Amino acid sequence: MNGSLLLPRVTEAVLHSFNVKPTPLISMGIALGLILIIAVITHMTLHKGLRVFLDRTARKSQKKWQTVIHEGPLFKRFAFTIQAVLIQIQADLWLNPDTLSLSIISLITRLWIILFSLLTLYALLDALLVISRMYRAFRELPLRGIFQSIKLITAILAIVFGISTIIGKSPVILFSGLGAMTAVLMLIFKDPIMGLVGGIQLSANRMLSVGDWLEMPKYGADGDVIDVTLTSVKVQNWDKTITTIPTYALISDSFKNWRGMQESGGRRIMRNIRIDATSVCFLSDKQIAWLRKASLLTRYIDTRMEEINRYNAEQAQDLTCPINGRRLTNLGTFRAYLDQYLRNHPGIHQGMTMMVRQLEPGADGVPIQIYAFANTTAWVEYEGIQSDIFDHVLAVVPQFGLRLHQTPTGHDIRAAVSSLEALKTFSSE
Repeated sequence: MNGSLLLPRVTEAVLHSFNVKPTPLISMGIALGLILIIAVITHMTLHKGLRVFLDRTARKSQKKWQTVIHEGPLFKRFAFTIQAVLIQIQADLWLNPDTLSLSIISLITRLWIILFSLLTLYALLDALLVISRMYRAFRELPLRGIFQSIKLITAILAIVFGISTIIGKSPVILFSGLGAMTAVLMLIFKDPIMGLVGGIQLSANRMLSVGDWLEMPKYGADGDVIDVTLTSVKVQNWDKTITTIPTYALISDSFKNWRGMQESGGRRIMRNIRIDATSVCFLSDKQIAWLRKASLLTRYIDTRMEEINRYNAEQAQDLTCPINGRRLTNLGTFRAYLDQYLRNHPGIHQGMTMMVRQLEPGADGVPIQIYAFANTTAWVEYEGIQSDIFDHVLAVVPQFGLRLHQTPTGHDIRAAVSSLEALKTFSSE
């Protein structure tokens, strides 16, 4: 039986029992009152009953995702959507199709359904974004930008459906009209479109995610990525300033992502010290005996001296001439010491590349480079390890008869001038 016929018959029977003559106005008032009463009951049931029960269940649950969903506005917005649907169903059942009240209620409820369906989707996406931050696999994806793209598209669709509901025309007509506005829309939404494409490429190629250390000198960015949105990427620099970079710039320009270093567990140390070339010489027997006392050099010196003595004996070299045969040099022994020092240092990653090498000599002396990896990626700890190593290196250089190369300072010049003046004074006397 049709609902629009059922209500008049029911109300007619009830009114006759009270000796009241039924009229269309009274029937409509009863229908509207019934719709209002059911709407209030539904609101109280959903918001005061079911929602309170679900909130208590969520608080007792150990699952974080369940807590996130219930703490947000997702259920509240979804409940309002259900209420609008129920009001629409009741209006279709109880009101005459030809009445103005049905048209008004239908228009309001349909707009209501469109609005709160959109808000429900927004709340769901926000909850999924929070949940994704709890899992490392999803943290690496630029979901914020993707979700913002979905929000933008669904907002446009909601506006189109809302307008079609108000004017009473099919949304297909409006969509066909949008085709002529494509160029204008692309110009207006250029940045979001380019950001969406950039976000998809960043996600597909796993180029960047929140928490990565990004370095992009062109934009003055050097720090942690704190947000990836549809149109921009926010970087908190080490001085706590915030740099905003257009998302598409990360595709069109080059940048350095330090994620590989952070995941490897080691951070590179690559620093030189410069040795005065005039201090490089062969080691004397006395110097060899002195350096042999160093525990890190004992095995090296014994092995090398045995090899050198055997070679010189086989070649019958005249060792009275210093340039004949093979000999230990203070610079070579120093490099061997640094190599053993690094291999025994507790702050050096022993599973990564490690070497001490001599670079091309120049006007600034002979560069000796330490190339190794600290066993931590934390900045403060890394700098501490690196500083401790070079404190020791700089202090141990003189023990090998070597001198560090250093450009003359004002103190050196004043000392030289004072020596010349003293020499002149002594000569005149």
